[in-house]
Amino acid sequence: MKMKTIMVAGAGQMGAGIAQTAAEAGFAVKLYDWEPETVTKGLHRIKTNLEKEQAKGRKSRQETDAVFSRISPAELTEAEDADFIIEAIAENKKAKAELFDTLDKICPPHAVLASNTSSLPITELAAATKRPEKVIGMHFMNPVPVMELVEVIRGLATSEETAETVKKLAVRMNKTPVEVNDFPGFISNRILMPMINEAVYCLYEGAASKEAIDEVMKLGMRHPMGPLTLADFIGLDTCLSIMEVLYAGLGDPKYRPCPLLRKYVSAGWLGKKSGRGFYEYGR
Repeated sequence: MKMKTIMVAGAGQMGAGIAQTAAEAGFAVKLYDWEPETVTKGLHRIKTNLEKEQAKGRKSRQETDAVFSRISPAELTEAEDADFIIEAIAENKKAKAELFDTLDKICPPHAVLASNTSSLPITELAAATKRPEKVIGMHFMNPVPVMELVEVIRGLATSEETAETVKKLAVRMNKTPVEVNDFPGFISNRILMPMINEAVYCLYEGAASKEAIDEVMKLGMRHPMGPLTLADFIGLDTCLSIMEVLYAGLGDPKYRPCPLLRKYVSAGWLGKKSGRGFYEYGR
């Protein structure tokens, strides 16, 4: 399949990063979100990222202008012209399945439907379509333009052709594809999120201050940022959603979300994006 146009459905932090990376790889990118203001914010985020790259001498003005010109805001109906769609909406199985059902009816028969889900079963998302062989997981890491890994997750019916298409696309986007099986949380979040959850338990139980917990992991384990800072960066609501998927899908009490994590999410303390999580941020 010759791929020219990619649609990214979801223009938040992950979707904007995916759109930028696809445009840098030379694709025409259609950026959609059900909230138009989110697309506007996503385009602003992309432009700011590109300007930073230019200021650091990594891209010329002509290159940044060319990348940005390949990205255009779109309505969902424009998926009819897309060769490949990457879904990057909130980590909610019902919402993702409904979006896949809609896209399946709009997209051309050859189009692949990929999900950037960080934990949800690809087989169940594929069941919402009439093209399960063309549905696959393509899990980027955050921040997308910087992080090299892409987890590639086949559903039960995903074809070999679809898997190879995604791997080649990841390489073209300057990423390293790693294929993992369709288990809750895949590999990255099955390992990462319990570590973050345990750090929240340490804070909840009074084992140490948030600063001390983060410093131990940074200085003792050489992590670039502490687990509580990382949770704020990811979004505490996203962390909670992934822990709930792990807990429900694997049935092991070691994946039980910490009550403090639930409390913060209930309070609207979602991390950096809301201005407050374990730490406070200027908005």
